[in-house]
Amino acid sequence: MLLTLTHRSRLSLCLGVALTSGCSASGSDGRECLNLPRPPSRDVIEHVRVFPSVAIEGGVDLLLAPTGDRWYLATQSGQVYTFPNVADPPAPTLFADLAPQLVGGGEAGLLGMAFHPDYADNGEVFLSYTGPGGPVFESRLSRFHTRDGLTLDLASEEPILVLEQPYSNHNGGDIGFGRDGFLYFGLGDGGASGDPQHRAQDPDSLLGKILRLDVDAGDPYAIPADNPYAAGGGRPEIFALGLRNPWRFNFDRATGELWAGDVGQNVWEEVDKIVLGGNYGWNIKEGLDCFGQDACAGAGLVDPVAQYRNTGGASVIAGFVYRGAALPDVAGLFLYTDFYGQTLWGVAEGAAPVVLSEAGVRGTVGFAEDQDGELYALAYAGGIYRLRAATPATGPVLPDMLSETGCLDVADPRRPPPGAVAYELNVPFWSDGADKTRWMFLPPGRPAEVAEDGDLLLPAGSVVVKTFELGGAPVETRLLVHHGDGAWAGYSYAWDEGGGDARLLDAGETRVVGAQTWIFPDGADCMYCHSRAAGRTLGLELAQLAREVPGDDGEPIDQVFLLASNGVLRDPPEVAPLPATAGDAPLAERARAYLHANCSQCHRPDAPSGRARIDLRRSVPAAMMNLCEAAPRSGDLDLEGAALLTPGDPARSILSARMHTLGSTRMPAVGSAVVDAEGAALIDAWIAALTACPD
Repeated sequence: MLLTLTHRSRLSLCLGVALTSGCSASGSDGRECLNLPRPPSRDVIEHVRVFPSVAIEGGVDLLLAPTGDRWYLATQSGQVYTFPNVADPPAPTLFADLAPQLVGGGEAGLLGMAFHPDYADNGEVFLSYTGPGGPVFESRLSRFHTRDGLTLDLASEEPILVLEQPYSNHNGGDIGFGRDGFLYFGLGDGGASGDPQHRAQDPDSLLGKILRLDVDAGDPYAIPADNPYAAGGGRPEIFALGLRNPWRFNFDRATGELWAGDVGQNVWEEVDKIVLGGNYGWNIKEGLDCFGQDACAGAGLVDPVAQYRNTGGASVIAGFVYRGAALPDVAGLFLYTDFYGQTLWGVAEGAAPVVLSEAGVRGTVGFAEDQDGELYALAYAGGIYRLRAATPATGPVLPDMLSETGCLDVADPRRPPPGAVAYELNVPFWSDGADKTRWMFLPPGRPAEVAEDGDLLLPAGSVVVKTFELGGAPVETRLLVHHGDGAWAGYSYAWDEGGGDARLLDAGETRVVGAQTWIFPDGADCMYCHSRAAGRTLGLELAQLAREVPGDDGEPIDQVFLLASNGVLRDPPEVAPLPATAGDAPLAERARAYLHANCSQCHRPDAPSGRARIDLRRSVPAAMMNLCEAAPRSGDLDLEGAALLTPGDPARSILSARMHTLGSTRMPAVGSAVVDAEGAALIDAWIAALTACPD
């Protein structure tokens, strides 16, 4: 049913909290909980635009010729441009145009370029690109010649290796010469989800591998004698295997070691140090996790040096081990970033990654190294950026102490401060049994918009505040901030044992609080759940807010109407409330409400849904959830004959099993260390009551 709007003439204040156009959103000390700045910058590196005349869109590879005098920029559409290595070069000139002979679009096109180590003498240039042929197209590795470094003789093309591609993605395509003088060629698994033909693990396939070729011998190449399968047992070209899509790799100029970024599927992006004969796990593992199976120990696989979670869109971009002189603090670290983000990391083998910059260039598609070992980032949208020591940060920063934010009065953390809008939800998200208080701050005169699906879209400058209590004492306060640049970010404040104040955490932590483990999420984990597809704020949707709450006189009042009458919403439509999981609504409706509130933020289109292809939103017809009798894609948890949901049988339903477990098989995947016994019982009862899949 639709919630009846009551007390329409009232302009009472929500739970005693004011929100008017003239009200200041500030704490008792006058600080405003609006337009919050970011935490103090941890950046030790900044990106500075160089070569101002170079602004070529679609660039995928940037190289300095071994002679050191000219740069070359290859574009996915097939053009290679060149310009002199000076601070302010003239406009780039066209070195080559392969467009007439390649297949482009998507992940295809001109993908890699390399100079022969003896380029100064022989003028040999190698290109990797996709051309016509095969079921979809071919990956081609060819040798070309140039006489003057200004134009490439396309008629000189000598095909080195041609490989049919079965699908249009995961082409890899990077190439480069190692210190040993051999040419290395990275190839993805051939595409499609999950590597269905297991090509990456197949030694008789060149897909999902890094190859090593002696292009100075043989016809068209010879096999290095120590290649793993040089004497048989697999394709002799293979140097390493078990890779999903090694888009970029580079050699450490000091040691000759090979480092690569391997683009993951849905959960983990990884950085690998590639060694002779190494098996990097795909599709047995994705990152450190088993893929499509419950156990994968003892498989002789090489673990990644670093990994990070896919929070909705991810593609790791490998850089170089830094060996320059301008950045002594990062000497010896391998640098990498993500195409969809702005964070630049550094990692040394055996150590944890460190954040070097949070203000990098979104859309970085590759890195380059000059003759002095200094590094450059290439942006796909156009532009080249040199990495240099960051200028010390100035200006306001997010306070270290919660008491200084204006978002909460630490002396009375349950009472919303002036300007806050408290709210309650019909179906709270499971938070390991914690009690929660919630409120939000919106800039005066700027109400939230209501999206088509009922989500509230808060304006820039807004802050959502949630405090968690265990045993009546505050443990954590999380701020979800809509920054002025349009980006959302989550911040965690951990309360001290006495409950006097809370301190901003630099990274995620796990602590023992009382008798249980409590997980403080890091920023990436926050945004993994608060996904773009789910509207960022999660609980702030009309179906969750459509309920009666106590008015200022204790009488019930409709919360959505109250929010509208106080300027938080403008003309909200009527909506069916999300039924309480412990209420008297039909069992199926209560179970669907639980899944919507606790699971659908990840399990919906365009969200970080892991390997499952299910849609758990309440608005989706049951027959279209892709859940009932669907085969598991990430292991069967040793349940015989298991499906994601087996009608009438929770014991053979992966959905139930993951809710009852902890560790790597746990759902939700992040932020929880305690099983929701009541929630799991509700889902089990729903599954048990099903006699067949919904039609």
